[in-house]
Amino acid sequence: MNLPGPHGAPHGRRVVIRVARQAGLIVLFVVAALLGTLSGVLFAYADDLPQISALDSYQPSTITRLFARDGQVIGEFAIERRVVIGYDDIAPVLRQAILASEDADFEQHFGLSVSRTIITAVRDVLYRQRAGASTITQQVARMLFLSDYVRGGVFERSFERKIKEAIVAVQLEKRYTKREIFTFYANHVTMGHGAYGVEAGAQLYFDRSARDLTVEEAAAIAAIVQTPARLSPFVNPDQALARRNNYVLPRMADEGFISREEAEEAAARPLVVRGQPAPDRSIAPYFAEEIRKALEQKYGADALYQAGLRVQTTLDGQLQEAANRAIDRGLRRIDKRRSGYRKPERNVVAEGQAVSRFTTARWAQPMGEGDVVPALVTAVPRPGAGTARIRIGPHDLELPATAFSWTRRTSAADLFRVGDLIEVEIRTVRGGAPETVALDQPPLLEGALVAIDNHSGEIRAMVGGFSFDRSKFNRATQARRQLGSTFKPIVYTTAIDRGFTPVSVFVDEPVSFEAGPNQPPYAPMNYDRTFAGPVTLRRALEQSRNIPAVKAMLEVGPPQVVDYAARFGLQGNFQPYLSLALGAAEATLVDATAAYSVFPNQGVRMMPYSVVTIADREGNILEQDRPQAHEAIRADTAFVMTNLLRGVIQRGTGAAAASLDWPLAGKTGTVDDYTDTWFIGFDPNITVGVWVGYDEKKPIGGSSNGETGATAALPIWIDFMRAYIDTRGDRKNPPEFDAPGNIAFVTLDSGITEAFINGTQPQTIDRAPASQ
Repeated sequence: MNLPGPHGAPHGRRVVIRVARQAGLIVLFVVAALLGTLSGVLFAYADDLPQISALDSYQPSTITRLFARDGQVIGEFAIERRVVIGYDDIAPVLRQAILASEDADFEQHFGLSVSRTIITAVRDVLYRQRAGASTITQQVARMLFLSDYVRGGVFERSFERKIKEAIVAVQLEKRYTKREIFTFYANHVTMGHGAYGVEAGAQLYFDRSARDLTVEEAAAIAAIVQTPARLSPFVNPDQALARRNNYVLPRMADEGFISREEAEEAAARPLVVRGQPAPDRSIAPYFAEEIRKALEQKYGADALYQAGLRVQTTLDGQLQEAANRAIDRGLRRIDKRRSGYRKPERNVVAEGQAVSRFTTARWAQPMGEGDVVPALVTAVPRPGAGTARIRIGPHDLELPATAFSWTRRTSAADLFRVGDLIEVEIRTVRGGAPETVALDQPPLLEGALVAIDNHSGEIRAMVGGFSFDRSKFNRATQARRQLGSTFKPIVYTTAIDRGFTPVSVFVDEPVSFEAGPNQPPYAPMNYDRTFAGPVTLRRALEQSRNIPAVKAMLEVGPPQVVDYAARFGLQGNFQPYLSLALGAAEATLVDATAAYSVFPNQGVRMMPYSVVTIADREGNILEQDRPQAHEAIRADTAFVMTNLLRGVIQRGTGAAAASLDWPLAGKTGTVDDYTDTWFIGFDPNITVGVWVGYDEKKPIGGSSNGETGATAALPIWIDFMRAYIDTRGDRKNPPEFDAPGNIAFVTLDSGITEAFINGTQPQTIDRAPASQ
């Protein structure tokens, strides 16, 4: 038997102690090595780390918004569509959904989650599963400070990037509270479709604020955060629903944020998307584009697209909608009358698409009576038969011969092929679905409308063309077109100021004038190529007689008329030729409309403008515009001209507008060969101008029987004014044109009550035919 020696026990203890000392030294060495490595890493990257303190004045890129007078958003400009909100503006259930799915230990860790990092590393090595281990703080560090590591829209997986991300995350935790870090995250996270931050995401997908989200909506937002490009409900609703139900809601229950029953109830509800994948189209795209260009020129592209400017405009949303409808319907009406039917540009069968599978974004939007929508031809009868079949979304309808009678064809086979994508106007609706429709088509014709407040110059509505998508050229502000007879009031204003009166007589007869060396004589002709003999100034204006206007210009002097045109704000190099009396000069619609607003505004021209205030994201006013007044003509002259122009609507070329039963005045205009048609008119408060024509100077209709200001522009003006009177007028107490104190009223034998500047009224009235 072996017995231990007398020194066995102490010897064993000494061995244990020696081993322990060696192990301790090894541990210390390893710790020192790790600390040295960490110090080396920190030293290596110390000079290359971002300044975390920059977040003290955190101002992420936000949306510049344009607002109508009623607060409606009419334009948005941004690189990243973001709405910055505070921590308390985020619904608690949304905060919980994000924490449960993205970083359940957020409140406990110091910026890094050691346990998640180890678990993720093991999965990566053993199972080749590349799962994310980043905390919310690390994601903030990555999003805000490490954009240089983005390659092809994705953060690169490099050791250097991960080290910097970890270091920055720890620094963030040292400097900012958990509430602040979470708010940074909530305002910066990508939500897809150009939206950034949970507020923009909530509005995008559910058309409500982040503070108002329900449990299932909050869970859906948290689900989308992982990969918005793949999990957007607009792109992949099934996968978005699956992640919401199978991951986010169970995780919320696991963390005790909601009960199992609440999670199951939320999962049982469908994923209902109420927003739109793209911003709503502006109701005033031409108006918004004019402001966008001005903002970019003055403040620069960075301020426009990133600084979140708030622009209060002069636009009246309801009047703009009325202007849109009036132009759209008016141009379509003329196009059908003059151009005939044109085969549609698209046939989905020819494009290789199945008729049963085709869809368009417009079908997902509400439809009502009067709307013009796309329709797909699904069946065409044999030649000679009338009725075709069409589809609008899920709704199958007939398109009978009566629906396309304006084409002067009776057989659908002569017009359509299966797969044609046509336009139809919805005539009746039943149960929210189209019931009867009529064939329509986009017009080739263009038009523009401007409405200006007489007393301030504020632009209330602007349409620059039939379709902003088709052409961004603004025919209200950029197109200079010949004015035609809309220039005649300038001539007669000059005459009134020089002693002529409404009853001054001009002889409407054939005339010719010397035009200069080697030039044929200038021989103006009336529109109807007839002559009326002696006519009063009033009748000459009401019936738009050309020869009296030329004679009036000759008597007052062409240079004087050019001077008056400048007083009215008509810009251009107007030459003192007699043809100017008939509108040979060119002007923009907005300038011509502003010029007419001088008459109801007692001779004062207000500069037209679109922007009231521009503020930064904090609400500080950067710029404020105010009405600018310029005295153009005397108040008494302005009233006499207003009274004359009222006669144009009461008895003259604008008589169709008399049915509105409202105090109105205005003037038609038609350019030679029917290339341009105008109507500009006003009531005591607003002046509205309409122009219709082609971009290329060519006749509207035939060169001998084309459209005129009375047949093309005036009906559009009437449609707009009817909506204006219905929404902004008071039928029981209509406004009045206020007469200055030196106006004398005389009732003529014709029954017309004429206005004269006191002292110019005739003492005896010669009896004249009632037509005068």
